Amino acid sequence: MSAIDEIKARLDIVDIVSESVDLRRSGKSYSGFCPFHHNVNTPAFAVFPDTGTWRCFGECNEGGDIFSFVMKKEGWDFRTALEELAQQAGVQLEPLTPEQEEKYEQYDRLRDLLELAVTFYRHQLLNTEAGKETLAYLHERGLDDKTIEAFGLGYAPDSWEAGGTISSPKATAKRT
Repeated sequence: MSAIDEIKARLDIVDIVSESVDLRRSGKSYSGFCPFHHNVNTPAFAVFPDTGTWRCFGECNEGGDIFSFVMKKEGWDFRTALEELAQQAGVQLEPLTPEQEEKYEQYDRLRDLLELAVTFYRHQLLNTEAGKETLAYLHERGLDDKTIEAFGLGYAPDSWEAGGTISSPKATAKRT
């Protein structure tokens, strides 16, 4: 079991979130007002103890696990959240091996690449003629802008050269 899994097993997300959000039980989940945006009418913030996750169905439309909640609430990076929650859970963090460091660096590079792809496809959907046609089609199918944003929908142009301006210095390759 990794340190992250052990922390999640030892800490109850409901207890952590309850430190800053007044939660009420609603079936298997808990609900309350989102601490990340102003809302006093409808509790749009939910905590799901079975999965150890949270989700705002309101303005910020974000969600995640115990780490992402603490990171957003405190303005911490992942490392700081990991250290603080490990201390709270009584979990001893071991220094990373060089192999683990490389694995995390590779993960970060892949994550950055995926974020670039999301940005690119989102731009194609909202700012190109073909994308605008697709956006109109999505609206005709009953999807609103909030849903399109929540699911990260975009448009992939039918062209190899469409993304010529977006590239990664480590991921350049020649096509033959």
